[in-house]
Amino acid sequence: MTLKRTRHLDIYITINELTKEHPDYPISFLCELGNINRASYYKWKTRAESENDILNERIADTVGRIHYEHPDMGYRRIRDTLAHDHSINVNDKRVLRICRKKKVRSIIRHRYNCCTKPASDPAYVVGNILNREFHSDNPNEKWVTDVSEFKFGTGADEQKGKIYLSVILDLCDKRPVSYVYSDHNDNPLVFNTFDKAMEANPGVTPLFHSDRGYQYTSKEFHQKIQEAGMTQSMSRVAHCIDNGPMEGFWGIMKREMYYGKKFRTKEDLIRAIEKYMDYYTNERVQRNLGVLTPIEFHNKKLMEAA
Repeated sequence: MTLKRTRHLDIYITINELTKEHPDYPISFLCELGNINRASYYKWKTRAESENDILNERIADTVGRIHYEHPDMGYRRIRDTLAHDHSINVNDKRVLRICRKKKVRSIIRHRYNCCTKPASDPAYVVGNILNREFHSDNPNEKWVTDVSEFKFGTGADEQKGKIYLSVILDLCDKRPVSYVYSDHNDNPLVFNTFDKAMEANPGVTPLFHSDRGYQYTSKEFHQKIQEAGMTQSMSRVAHCIDNGPMEGFWGIMKREMYYGKKFRTKEDLIRAIEKYMDYYTNERVQRNLGVLTPIEFHNKKLMEAA
């Protein structure tokens, strides 16, 4: 449902927008200024408004539903969701205008603070082999990982606690290769995440990058890496950007699912984490993946390689 391109379309649109913002502007003067015929402008305006109104109403209605379900979305992500889920292909500026008209704005969450304290007495340390080369052409070439904490229990009479979430991401398709949560930030949490990733992707040998947390610098984990035939890489101390994609994932997840929310119980928090991980993998489109979800991009890459 796109308008047919006309010779003076840009001028028509400009005059139309000006008269909406400034109704007192004389049409005759604007048409003369744009060197177009007044009758031609009105002919275009009658046709254009009928088509535009239908499409704009459809966009506005869909934008409202998207914002209700995902109040964290800005206009760019809304535009991508319109294209991916609703077959509405319009540019960013049009969606921005409609968002402003409907007073749709993303909810600003707290900024995620990265950087894990390195192990005080690491058994095994390697250099930053990844070297911030975050692009990967194929799945299972580069994996990054990290652990982050999530708190539950909000009232004085409620039991409070923490859940630690360990995630491995693939740098090609931004797909969570595996994730495991636990009450404790310990070796079993990280080891189980790694084992789960290998069970789902047997025989792969990606470059494996992490920070210098004590789990990743342990002899036991290094042995796992060696047995899998992988190369290990670690961020430098106090250089969070060395693991930028992983830190970016935590920032996105916590803004969209965690900050500003209250989880009364551990079970409430676990349900929210599991729901978000499924949403991120299977529903959340990303512009840098060609407006596809991680799993769609992953499957596309597998088909191209077949």
